[in-house]
Amino acid sequence: ANAVIAIHKDEFAGFCYIETWNNKEFVVNSGLIVHPKFRQQGLAKKIKKKIFEYSKEKYPTAKIFGITTGLAVLKINYELGYQPVTFSELTNDEDFWNGCKTCNNFDVLLRTNKKMCLCTGMLYNPNQTQKNGIKHPYNSKVLSRLKKIKQALFLKKNNIS
Repeated sequence: ANAVIAIHKDEFAGFCYIETWNNKEFVVNSGLIVHPKFRQQGLAKKIKKKIFEYSKEKYPTAKIFGITTGLAVLKINYELGYQPVTFSELTNDEDFWNGCKTCNNFDVLLRTNKKMCLCTGMLYNPNQTQKNGIKHPYNSKVLSRLKKIKQALFLKKNNIS
């Protein structure tokens, strides 16, 4: 089993699954979805936390990462201990990046030779523990600003509105 499925009174409420890359060196928690009926209740955060803990348990030495443009997911990942990183710190597996082909922003990824996109890469590295309880210097305002900067750079550059 490589998924978390949220059920409420025999009704589907949400879902997320685990994928591994580079011989299980990297793990991605993908496909997060919450049924519209259960949104705005903190379920996405509960699902992400559960799949994150399960990923750490099942693949204790793996780096866990994700890419997203969604500010809500950025905030959840940050709270779980992920840090924003450059794409070069993520998997180089072509099959993973081919999964981006269905995204509207895939042309940005191609133009930058898979170095940048409107998505933000976030990584949890079990080998980089926080010392003395000091948090990394990012917060939700920084993440929000990062998203706005990326949108301004990429969308203006190509006159996309």
